[in-house]
Amino acid sequence: MSNPDSYFQRTEVSNSDLTELKNYLYPRTQYGDKEKAFKFGTLVDALITENDRVRYDKRVVDDVVYSREDFELGLAMREALRKEARRDPFLAQVLAKSDTQRFMVNKNQVFEYGNFEYMLDTRCKWDWWLSDFGFGGDLKTTFAESQKQFDEAIDFFDWDRSRAWYMDIAGSQQDFIYAISKKNLKIFKAFIRRGDDTYNRGKEKYDELAFKWWQLMV
Repeated sequence: MSNPDSYFQRTEVSNSDLTELKNYLYPRTQYGDKEKAFKFGTLVDALITENDRVRYDKRVVDDVVYSREDFELGLAMREALRKEARRDPFLAQVLAKSDTQRFMVNKNQVFEYGNFEYMLDTRCKWDWWLSDFGFGGDLKTTFAESQKQFDEAIDFFDWDRSRAWYMDIAGSQQDFIYAISKKNLKIFKAFIRRGDDTYNRGKEKYDELAFKWWQLMV
């Protein structure tokens, strides 16, 4: 799938790189169509955070054409998020004031694995970054139909790892996820603080994979 963003050609280690390494080292059964899910997630990201990439008359993002069904679902999910913002003051601020799709690079980021210290060049790309407050967050699409299912998805899909990874690249003290259900258009949210259970679990996950990356790739 074509994407004109040069971010994906950069050489620093990203959370997506760690995901690919994990899939290689610890393969597990894949449920559903991974490529289709990624394609749809790209559509929703573009509709909400990169509107200039969308050709509404052609149902196209970059050079990828979407079915009428998927495009209309994406629009309905965007509207659901906007409606939520009318009763969620923080989300309203996020939609109004965030820098969207902002990438960050951390050269020679220091890691520790046990008592061993090493460095990696790292990168991340924020769906939302609040410059005035020094933290950001992530937008997700989900099949979850309840907050409980969404909370379980955070661990299952390693979204906790991505949030800890992003927080440590930016040096931020808090983070958040807003997720829109593809099933019932409900909005789910999670707020993460440095040192809480979600952050600690995510950091433990990335610590292992980052060290394996350093061993295998550097």
